[in-house]
Amino acid sequence: MAVLAQEVEAVRNIPVTEEYDKAIALIVNHVHRLGGTLVLSGMGKAGQVAMNIATTFSSTGTPAYFLHPSEAQHGDLGIVRPNDIMLLVSNSGKTRELLELVELSRGLVPGMQFIVITSSPKSPLAKIATACLLTGSPQEVCPLGLTPTTSTTVMAVIGDLLVVSVMQQIGFTSTDYARRHHGGYLGTKSRRQSKNEDKEL
Repeated sequence: MAVLAQEVEAVRNIPVTEEYDKAIALIVNHVHRLGGTLVLSGMGKAGQVAMNIATTFSSTGTPAYFLHPSEAQHGDLGIVRPNDIMLLVSNSGKTRELLELVELSRGLVPGMQFIVITSSPKSPLAKIATACLLTGSPQEVCPLGLTPTTSTTVMAVIGDLLVVSVMQQIGFTSTDYARRHHGGYLGTKSRRQSKNEDKEL
């Protein structure tokens, strides 16, 4: 129970600043007004969180994909286009592969802007960010203090906050969801809700 209490406390202590408004506005502008895509990246456990955020954004009306920072150096960078915006996830804010990705992306798209989720406001990634979302630098519940545990929990929550906020901004509905999610329980549920929405109109 102590582990659960520590994780809950970490979520409660996520700093909520004007940077969230800035990040949400950047995503809405680049993706929904300019026709770009939200590109997410991260290494290791943070990369897995970034991948989850990308798929959640895509299923809720904001086209997004995960770009592995190492694979980007072997040709995958070619998927990046003007009007895209990048969301980088790094607890330390100094992940070498992400710093290299920043330079490579700007070589391809000079005006590329970055949203960064990190624990360190003075880190190299935080300094290049157009919007920097801080985790509050929680201590890991791992008894060694090494394994990404609490930090990844907090990163995932920040991702959820961004997803839901953008959904609200673009007026995403059950009908919109049903068009993107056809299979399983959620597909069935969204189609039912969509029919109810149509009846109310």
